[in-house]
Amino acid sequence: MEILDKVKSLLPEDVISRIELEGSELIVYTKDRAFFKDHEETIREVVGKIKKRIEVRPEKNIVMDQDFTKEKIKELVPEDAKVKDVYFEPERSIVVIAAEKPGLVIGKGGETFRSIRSETFWIPKIERVPAIKSDIVDSIRKVIHAEVKFRKEFLNKVGELIFSERKSNRDWIRMIGLGGWREVGRSSVLLETMKSKVLIDCGVKAGAVNAEAIPIFGTKEFDYNELDAIVVSHSHLDHIGAVPMLYEYGFDGPLYITTPTLDLATLLWFDYVDVMQKSTTSPLFTVRGIKEAVKHAITLDYGEVSDVAPDVRITFQNAGHILGSSLVHLHVGEGMHNIVYALDQKFGRTTLLDPAFTDFQRVETLVIESTYGGPNDIQPNRAFTEKQLVDVVNKTMERNGIVLIPSFAVERAQEVMAILAENNFEHTVYLDGMILDANGIFTAYPEYLGRNIQKEIFQGKNPFLNPMFKRIASQSEREKAWEDKPCVIVSTSGMLMGGPALSHLQHLAEDPNSTLLFVGYQGEGTMGRRIQKGWKEVPFKGEGGRMSSLELKMQIETIEGLSGHSDRNQLLGFVGRLSSKPDKVVCVHGESIKTQELARAMNRIFRVEADAPRNLESLRLK
Repeated sequence: MEILDKVKSLLPEDVISRIELEGSELIVYTKDRAFFKDHEETIREVVGKIKKRIEVRPEKNIVMDQDFTKEKIKELVPEDAKVKDVYFEPERSIVVIAAEKPGLVIGKGGETFRSIRSETFWIPKIERVPAIKSDIVDSIRKVIHAEVKFRKEFLNKVGELIFSERKSNRDWIRMIGLGGWREVGRSSVLLETMKSKVLIDCGVKAGAVNAEAIPIFGTKEFDYNELDAIVVSHSHLDHIGAVPMLYEYGFDGPLYITTPTLDLATLLWFDYVDVMQKSTTSPLFTVRGIKEAVKHAITLDYGEVSDVAPDVRITFQNAGHILGSSLVHLHVGEGMHNIVYALDQKFGRTTLLDPAFTDFQRVETLVIESTYGGPNDIQPNRAFTEKQLVDVVNKTMERNGIVLIPSFAVERAQEVMAILAENNFEHTVYLDGMILDANGIFTAYPEYLGRNIQKEIFQGKNPFLNPMFKRIASQSEREKAWEDKPCVIVSTSGMLMGGPALSHLQHLAEDPNSTLLFVGYQGEGTMGRRIQKGWKEVPFKGEGGRMSSLELKMQIETIEGLSGHSDRNQLLGFVGRLSSKPDKVVCVHGESIKTQELARAMNRIFRVEADAPRNLESLRLK
């Protein structure tokens, strides 16, 4: 392959044994210990010429014995790092060090990391052990480790496709909405370039059934066999829910994703399978589809540039929406066109996250959400919102009631927990559903959280470890929580479409001293939205599947300002703060009227072409 020959010609011939591809990265293997120790300057010069990432690894025959390496790591790494495991991937000359405090394994200025590498000749890969045990994090890491041989071959195949000299009869760049255009749910966009096809997000729609629940795969433009890659923005089901479905069908290409997004997505996929199996609907996918998605995942950090197709390069940046959520910058061709996919995003600081990134050097097309794009979609001040939440909770405590907070397991639950901890709440807060599992993932990646909460965590003030939080793991524990008045129960699902929240609602509905507190978006057609609209009786499935009516006597409250989505002012503020003004703005991910209203505002305020397309519309970008 031309790229490999070029790199080989630029390096000293006597120290290079072979060069391989791992996705968009070039791996140079050396048999020379001296070159391995002191290759940085040489590699920097080569990278400057070819503009591709290169990593130098030692051949297996020059690395130190594994037992010696473990002892050397024990000697070099401070005990305070709390190293829990050390294991090896000889196929890639990598030693994985799992520790509670990775920073101490790296050392000041990377000194300890470099010492491990130079004294053992292994490449250290450092993983954080979550402060709260996470079966999902453990399982994913075990799968990746167990599939080293498969992964090596797979990444090499991906690299060959990326660097191939591909020809095509297309001479355009266009986007086609397969879902989420003039609607909320099943977000999915097919990007076609001159040489590539990339699918951005692949979600499901809450409350929908059959074909309306998934992206429109039946269109003639879509064929998963033609996809170069799937790129995922974040781990909400309306963006990732149908990904394993494609792998179960037979798609075998890469899935580009941040590490916390992969972990959270896997958690939600397993829960979704469980929900589907318990319902009367046919499951969209099984555990096999989930495992295939994990095996084919390529994780990227914020700011890491990666080729994903012959003429498409992506960079993830913080979206401020949930842990690991990304704005996706897509660079097409050699400077031909730049797209920023900004679904979903929050351009405002929250308790957990910093505002969405805006320093993009080039943006020709901006794809932006419109969830709160209507003229009246203005969220209250953040400090006022947090005070309102605390006040509602405290008033219920004074009435000796229970606050039931239906919540998504990811982000909103952790946001509520952080606010209560910050305000020194003194009563028990019970967590039901997948929330504690998600908390384990949050504690594995504090570097993806906002600077303020990172600082607290690294100073030993981790809100997720506050003793006020207790897990509910069974029906008997739910019943005990109901007797532990006053208290707070945070439970999935966020829209009251299933999960243990329904059990809590059924028990608490007729208690006027208790409060049902909504803290998140309630989709049209969901039980949560009906209650918000003022329904005092809601249909409920009782024993034996028979429907009955549930009378609501508890207080009903909604906190508007905790959303992980930008409101209208923040959406406009985000566009106004972009370092590069887009030529075209595409407003999607919102109710039909809101996408159109936001597009009109974008056109009027920023004097740019703005559109609110429907599903299956094709937008020619170049």
